[in-house]
Amino acid sequence: MRRILRSLNNIEEYLIIGLLSVMTVVVVVQVICRFIFKFSLTWSEELARYILVWTTFIGASMGIKRGAHIGIEAFTLLLPEKFRKYVAAFGYILCAIFTIIVFKESSRIIHKQILNHQISPAMGMPMWLAYLALPVGTFLMTLRFGQALFELFKPDKDISAQQRASKEV
Repeated sequence: MRRILRSLNNIEEYLIIGLLSVMTVVVVVQVICRFIFKFSLTWSEELARYILVWTTFIGASMGIKRGAHIGIEAFTLLLPEKFRKYVAAFGYILCAIFTIIVFKESSRIIHKQILNHQISPAMGMPMWLAYLALPVGTFLMTLRFGQALFELFKPDKDISAQQRASKEV
């Protein structure tokens, strides 16, 4: 299981690095073409937008894994130590339920996109490829919430997201 999660970590990180690199190059080329050569690439803004959507959802999964998402710990710090894990677990479960619902609904949207053969205006690519970021991202987030829940109940683990993030860096 660790091997699979480590592979998933690597895939997410390399995807983010690759996608952000492509997006940066595309935007820089677009700026150079627009301001130096006085013409505009019709597809560059659309591609950058779709890449941003993909990196957002993959990055959200990475954020869950690293405990980097914003959380309100003021309430949980008021609770006795023995209840904090259970409150955190409840939060992870609620978030996992939400991502499962979003996964299910976004999968329906993908199915409709495939049936309707909708294409993007500038690039002419199937729109389901852009929309696919949502179910892929929410699937990864659901896995990460499950992983966080599992990690929470390991014997020597503390629930503080700050401590988890600092241990991994």
